[in-house]
Amino acid sequence: MQSDRRLILANRAWVKDKLSVKPDYFEVLARDQKPEFLWIGCSDSRVPAEEITGTEPGELFVHRNIANLVIHTDFNLLSVLQYAVAVLKVKHIIVCGHYGCGGVKAALTNQHLGILNNWLRHIKDIYDRNRGQFEGITEPNARANLMCEINIRAQIYNLAKTHIVQEAWYRDQRPILHGWIYGLDDGMIKEVCEMRPENDLDQIFRYDFSNLPKG
Repeated sequence: MQSDRRLILANRAWVKDKLSVKPDYFEVLARDQKPEFLWIGCSDSRVPAEEITGTEPGELFVHRNIANLVIHTDFNLLSVLQYAVAVLKVKHIIVCGHYGCGGVKAALTNQHLGILNNWLRHIKDIYDRNRGQFEGITEPNARANLMCEINIRAQIYNLAKTHIVQEAWYRDQRPILHGWIYGLDDGMIKEVCEMRPENDLDQIFRYDFSNLPKG
């Protein structure tokens, strides 16, 4: 059997299973989406957001890219963020990376990877700003896993610096930003960091929304 056909057959089995439990499952799902969470994760095929969190369709609004980066010139990411925060009014944004991330590992080398060089440059810059944390750590996997955690913190901070998140904090005191990391070898999610509306974001990155109404 061709691999693509296997996916179609698996879909049919999944539909049958859902309908056997709840006959109106898809009718209800099609009406609207009201997710509480925006998930920004890595594109790695081993880290499926709904699977590792035990959530159902409609619970997570998902954006994925290589190494789960929040880049202020990435209009794909910013469009997802704007819709999730301003329209869906999510209460939580989760940036979830994973140990053993291939993008992070590649960024710590001198490999020439074509256009991917430009994307991974953001991780190299984060490493450059935090290189002191790697003193005495020589084992490659240990260095990469530490970089995965540092990268998570950096992306949470990048989220906080967006006017999209800051305006929602000003108006509605939401969302809470969560930095998580997933272990490929044990399936466990670890909490790395968190930022709430009442945070210590450096003043230079704060926008003035005093001319906008709250609520």
